[in-house]
Amino acid sequence: MLSFILVIHLIIAIVLIVLVLLQRSEGGGLGIGGSGDFMSGRAAGNVLSRLTAIFATIFFITSLSLALL
Repeated sequence: MLSFILVIHLIIAIVLIVLVLLQRSEGGGLGIGGSGDFMSGRAAGNVLSRLTAIFATIFFITSLSLALL
């Protein structure tokens, strides 16, 4: 059971990293991003934000369950 949750946790962590990196940079911290045509627009931003929140919640739940086990 522990190894199954750990594998799911690692997959969710990788997906969460990809989702965060796909989001559009608002401030332009390093001067990269923000001008690409890939998934631009308000609707795509809402979808990415919602998916990030869902995967962050799942990541948090798996983290707590791994700590309890």
